[in-house]
Amino acid sequence: MVWRPVYQRFGGLATLGGPLASEVALAYLAARCPAKVCSMIPPVFVLVRPQMGENIGAAARAMLNFGLERMRIVGPRDGWPNPKAVAMASGAGRVLDRARLFADLPASIADCDFVFATTARGRELVKEVVTPQRAMEMARAMGAEGKRVGVLFGPERAGLENEDIVRANAIVTVPVNPEFPSLNLGQCVLLLGYEWQRQGAPVPASVMELARTDFASREDVDRLADHFEERLDAAGFFFPATKVEGMKANLRNMWGRLGLTRAEVQTFHGMLRQIAWKLKNGGE
Repeated sequence: MVWRPVYQRFGGLATLGGPLASEVALAYLAARCPAKVCSMIPPVFVLVRPQMGENIGAAARAMLNFGLERMRIVGPRDGWPNPKAVAMASGAGRVLDRARLFADLPASIADCDFVFATTARGRELVKEVVTPQRAMEMARAMGAEGKRVGVLFGPERAGLENEDIVRANAIVTVPVNPEFPSLNLGQCVLLLGYEWQRQGAPVPASVMELARTDFASREDVDRLADHFEERLDAAGFFFPATKVEGMKANLRNMWGRLGLTRAEVQTFHGMLRQIAWKLKNGGE
């Protein structure tokens, strides 16, 4: 399998591959499947000539973390199956059980409609380069159309060779440290798996886990501020008189800024009551 112009894969919408291949692919797929529900085909992750069974197991674990189970293995150095892979998979054995073994790369991607190659090194090849996020966006669009997508991961020592990469339609890379660009096989699989899962369902960038409680109301916070002022005033905290108004304003601003829950407000009230009781009873 060699890299072909995109028009051979996406209905004649373009006559060239290169930098616009993904845009053409996504536009074509959106036009083909705007309303109907398409059967999603997850990508296959192809480990090309992996060297250590432990890394194959780590890759399987990373895949299952993000709902991917279609692994293919090409020419593993230490043979297959590998007990070290099973030990490292730590519960993701079913990915290894279903993994398909191939003697060469062309056979492993023969049924793929689009192939990504992961590499951290610059290659003197005319080929589109995308981020993991963009790659999995494309993979989801193509998978929804019933297209089969493959992602190639190279051996640990030096990664994919150019003869491997020429069989791919696009390159996936990440902005790593140029002085140390090498990623472990499992790490690379994890990056792509994460992007695949993340784009499947929107996840808010930040949420507050309230642990069976709610945020305190404005009234709750005001009552806490009153309670603190009462106790602090009794302890002689507000001094001198010329600064009392500003000190109270700063405290109320702090309470409002903290975003307290009802449970936290009640805890503060309890603390103040306990301190007052202890002081009233001579500290006993």
